[in-house]
Amino acid sequence: MADQGLTPPGWAEAPPPRIPAPGWRGWLRILRRGIPGILILLLGVVILIPLRLAERLFTGPRRPLSGPFVQGVCKAVLFCLGLHWTRRGQPMRGPGAVVANHSSWLDIFTLNAAMPVFFVAKSEVSGWPGINILTRVTDTHFVTRDPRLAAAQTQEFATRTAAGHRLLFFPEGTSSDGQRVLPFKPTLFQGFLSPGLPEGLAIQPVTAIYHAPEGMDPRFYGWWGDMDLGPHILAVLSAPRQGRVEVVLHPPIPVAGQTRKTLSQAAETAIRGALPFNRD
Repeated sequence: MADQGLTPPGWAEAPPPRIPAPGWRGWLRILRRGIPGILILLLGVVILIPLRLAERLFTGPRRPLSGPFVQGVCKAVLFCLGLHWTRRGQPMRGPGAVVANHSSWLDIFTLNAAMPVFFVAKSEVSGWPGINILTRVTDTHFVTRDPRLAAAQTQEFATRTAAGHRLLFFPEGTSSDGQRVLPFKPTLFQGFLSPGLPEGLAIQPVTAIYHAPEGMDPRFYGWWGDMDLGPHILAVLSAPRQGRVEVVLHPPIPVAGQTRKTLSQAAETAIRGALPFNRD
């Protein structure tokens, strides 16, 4: 179904691009990019575990060292992939959370590279092979879509926010093709209105803008719908040339005096407004 004018012309009903099998040159690029990236991730996990233990001992729930460390690891992985990364804007100060558009598995690296954040993911992700290891060691915040657990999960969110954690939400509820922003779900903003949250709380909208390699489908980096993860990772790694990604950090939105609907609308407007087809 088309999303009522929120998509650039020509892409509303287009199916996902076909992902061809990599040839021998493609496999060489996969090895050249993938092996260093995997080694950096493995080394990062090895270092991160004792780093987290030291933080737990000396700083309690705060993450003054491991957050910037994960940020550096993600920048190194993007360098190995050859994906050119830039950031515009500055991370917010003070207590708050982050909301962003969701286009790809690459968001794990591109958004973490922008600032130390802790992703909020549905509980099912905790069982995905490979991904579950990354989510556990990076202290991902898992949520269950069960109204009976809403109060407990809101309290967990408040506790982590009070500890200085920047939790990152995807208000679209799913990933898109990278060329659009799906309508935000206002219910996801209800947790920001809990009375147990710190005073002065703000929400920072963030837009991730993926630019495909020259001559490729504009949705090249998008991973959405029923697309298989493995072939898409191989397609990105085997590309003859890589494109680039811009991460735009928008001015924070104070939560005081807002409702979940006004928060959702303000964040959605900021994030969508940074996409190229909305700037033309």
